[in-house]
Amino acid sequence: MIKPNPTTGMRHIALRVKNYQPTEAFYVELLGMAVEWRPNEDAVYLTSGNDNLALHRATNEFDSGSGSDSDSDSGPGSDFGQHLDHIGFFLNDLNDVDEWFDFLRGHDITLKTEPRTHRDGARSFYCLDPDGNTVQMIFHPPMVLAAT
Repeated sequence: MIKPNPTTGMRHIALRVKNYQPTEAFYVELLGMAVEWRPNEDAVYLTSGNDNLALHRATNEFDSGSGSDSDSDSGPGSDFGQHLDHIGFFLNDLNDVDEWFDFLRGHDITLKTEPRTHRDGARSFYCLDPDGNTVQMIFHPPMVLAAT
C-alpha cells in the first residue's frame, strides 16, 4: 500500500473542560487568543494565527487524573477518561482525506467516523492513535490556502 502525501501540520488541539467559561476567559483575556467560531454554547474555537485551540464543555464529571480509562469511550461525545478531546492534523488536498482513511484502515487503525464534508468545505474523519487518543485528519480550505 502506498503512503499518502504527508500531513502539513497540526490543525488544532481540542480540550474537554469542566470550567468552561473561566477556561475560555483565560485563553482569550489573559493569553490573547481570539474567538474564531462559536458553533453553540458548549464549544468555542480559538486562534492566535497559526495556533488553534478548541474548548468543549464537559457535561458529566470526568477523571481529572492521567490518561484514558479503559472502561470509557474517550472519543467524540464522551466526557470520561481524558481532558483532550482530539488532535487535528491538516491535509493539503480534499482527496487526501479519503486516501488517509483508506491507508489507516489498511493498517488496522481504529476508525471512529467515516470521512465527511463540513459546513465550510472542510472534510475530515476521526481515528484513534494506539494509546486511544482521538485524532482528526482534516482538509480545511481556509487554513490550507492561508498557509500557501
